[in-house]
Amino acid sequence: MIKKAAGLDELFDRTQSLAGTPRSVRQLAGGLTNTNYHVITPDGSFVARIWAGGGEALGINRDHEYANSVIAARAGVGAPVIEYRPQDCLLVIGFLAGRTYGNADVADPANTERIAAVCRRLHAAPRFGNDFDMFQIQPRYAAVTRSAGLRVPSGYDDFAPQFAAARAALAVRDEGTVPCNNDLLAGNFIDDGERIWLIDYEYSGNNDPCFELGNLAAESGLSAGALAALVTAYYGRPRSSRIARARLFGLVARYGWTLWGAIQSATSPLDFDFWSWAMEKYEVAAAAFSDPGYGGLLDEVAGDD
Repeated sequence: MIKKAAGLDELFDRTQSLAGTPRSVRQLAGGLTNTNYHVITPDGSFVARIWAGGGEALGINRDHEYANSVIAARAGVGAPVIEYRPQDCLLVIGFLAGRTYGNADVADPANTERIAAVCRRLHAAPRFGNDFDMFQIQPRYAAVTRSAGLRVPSGYDDFAPQFAAARAALAVRDEGTVPCNNDLLAGNFIDDGERIWLIDYEYSGNNDPCFELGNLAAESGLSAGALAALVTAYYGRPRSSRIARARLFGLVARYGWTLWGAIQSATSPLDFDFWSWAMEKYEVAAAAFSDPGYGGLLDEVAGDD
C-alpha cells in the first residue's frame, strides 16, 4: 500500500484526473480495506481510494465496485466516479462535502425518513452486475479460515443449523433483490444538509432490501424500535414480516461478518482490532441463535403482515 508522499505523487502523476496540476493531499480517517486521500486541485475536489491486495479472500471484486459505483452515482445516491485504474489499485471519485454520520446520527429519529428514502432511491436504480448473498458468502469465508488454519470464535460452527434455518425462513416470503450497498455502517452516510449520500460500494450487489436495512441497523446498533421505525418508513406502512425479516437478516449479517473479521485479524496490515470487532458481531448472533424466542422470529419472518 502506498503511504509515502513520493509514492502518492508518482501514482497521481499517472492519472488523467490528478496529474499535471498543483495538489493538496490529506489522508482521510476510516477505511478498513482502503487508504483514502482527499485531493484538492484547481479542477476540483476528489477522493483517491487506494487498496492493497488480498481483497479476493474477503469477496471484494474491484471491477464490480467500480461499475456499481457508476450506477449509484447516476442514480443520484453515490459520489461521481472520475477515474478507475485497477492496474494502480486506484479509484478516484468526487469529494462529497458534508457531515459523516456516527451511530447516534443513524439512530436519530429525525433522520429515519431520510435514510429510508436514500435506501429506496438506491434500490430503485438499474440492477448491479453482480449479486450479494450472505448465505453464499459465509461459506466462502469459512473455507478461507479452514484452508488457512485461521482462528475463529469458539463454538462458531455449532450455530450452522440456526443459520440454515434462517435461510429457509427467509425463502418463504422472498420478494426479490435490488441494488444494495450491503455495508451501510454510519461512516458510509454523508449528509450535505439537504440530502444524504451513500459511499463505499466494495460489497455492493443485488440483494434483499431487508438485508440492507437489517445490516444497517446491526452496524449502527439500532434498537428494535428504531429498526421497526426504519423498516416502516422504507415500506411506507407497518409490515410485521418485513420488520422481522430485517431483524433476522441483521443476525445473519453478524454471523457472516464474524468470519470477515477473523480473516482480517489474521491478514490485515492495518492497526485495528479486527478480532474484538468480530467477537462483538459473534456474541450478539450467538445469543440470539441460542434464545428460546428464535423459533418465534423465524415464524414471524415466514408469516403474513
